[in-house]
Amino acid sequence: VIEFSVTSRMQGRRSVCSSIFLWEADTRIVISDIDGTITRSDVLGQVMPVFGRDWSHDGVASLYTNIVKNGYHILYLTSRAVGQASITRGYIKSVRQGDISLPEGPVIMSPDRLLKSFAREVVYRRPQEFKILALQSVRNLFADDFNPFYAGFGNRMSDVVSYRAVGVPNARIFVINNKSEISGIKTSQYRTAYPELNEMVHD
Repeated sequence: VIEFSVTSRMQGRRSVCSSIFLWEADTRIVISDIDGTITRSDVLGQVMPVFGRDWSHDGVASLYTNIVKNGYHILYLTSRAVGQASITRGYIKSVRQGDISLPEGPVIMSPDRLLKSFAREVVYRRPQEFKILALQSVRNLFADDFNPFYAGFGNRMSDVVSYRAVGVPNARIFVINNKSEISGIKTSQYRTAYPELNEMVHD
């Protein structure tokens, strides 16, 4: 953890903390959206935790934990504005299902201000414009002949577009709806859920 601080006469000392994740050159990354993917809805997923209500999909913490145990890394990707960074990281740390929490991982957020990020997500419905660029930046940290992105979880077609753009195979892109039903791109008629996927995660 790295802490950055600044001191001024008006506000005194202010600090912000960040984490550095050092991964191997052959790391396999599983991408996860947050709103609607970890939470049960885009809007209520941000509101309900403020009032102490758990609004996450059942089984997501256990599945992601077992994915990490199998040697993969979770990368959280959201089009929330960077000004919501503390709230978003705090939410990820707060998700606890039974005695299992979400695994740690980098949280990549929109560098834009709140209103611009909100407009791109809700008004124009083009969050993929940010997400593709962000994922390509991560991809560029690895060798040209190696794609670290193994799979992706999302809740919208924009997530599918983003994951496809950086080379995630269709067979490993999973879309979850507000009923906690998960389908694949090639098997859109087949429905499963996080707990069922968790039973197969070691296969």
